Amino acid sequence: MAEKRYILKAADPLDVDGQPVNRQYNAARVADRTVDELIGICKGMIADGVINEGEARFLVQWLDEHRRLSQSWPVNVLSERIARMLQDNIIDEQERQELFELLAQVVGQQKEAIPAALDTSTRLPLTIPAPSIVFPQRRFCFTGKFYFGTRKACAEAITIRGGLIDETVLAGTMYLVIGEIGSRDWIHSTHGRKIEAAIEWNSKGSGIGIVSEEHWADSVSMV
Repeated sequence: MAEKRYILKAADPLDVDGQPVNRQYNAARVADRTVDELIGICKGMIADGVINEGEARFLVQWLDEHRRLSQSWPVNVLSERIARMLQDNIIDEQERQELFELLAQVVGQQKEAIPAALDTSTRLPLTIPAPSIVFPQRRFCFTGKFYFGTRKACAEAITIRGGLIDETVLAGTMYLVIGEIGSRDWIHSTHGRKIEAAIEWNSKGSGIGIVSEEHWADSVSMV
């Protein structure tokens, strides 16, 4: 009988629990943690209402150290804006104010009606200027929590006006409506996968209007 020979193949590296490492999955998980870190930095920087030059320089250094995520949102937006500010290698008072407003958009502009203990949704990806909202035969998707009411109440406000509901963001989605209050289900405190998906679709040429609850609710009340 011929002798059986077993050839050992190079295995995937193992994690601390002895399980094969999925590089793609781990890279995504690291990216999520890094975005959470950035959101925490942004919240800390605007907590006292001002940004000093030292804080601005720290953020510049952090972004430089995380260049591998320069194509990921919102890192790419911050990197691009700050690069423009630093063209003269000086961050003046006006630019610090601009940076403060940008970080406030990243973490969600606080409103007096929203308890401080609640996370607010990001306003950074909102379509500017806000698009006119048409309801008949237009597809809407919701993310976050709404002062308007439950998700069911929001959906009914669409359907009785002739609109359609997408449970997830698709290429044919016309509007992604972001609730004013962050959701516990979001992957990050300020945004979730639907917002990331809408940004990704728009980078490929889709015309998804990303709108705030306030703008959407105003449009509902006018129809």
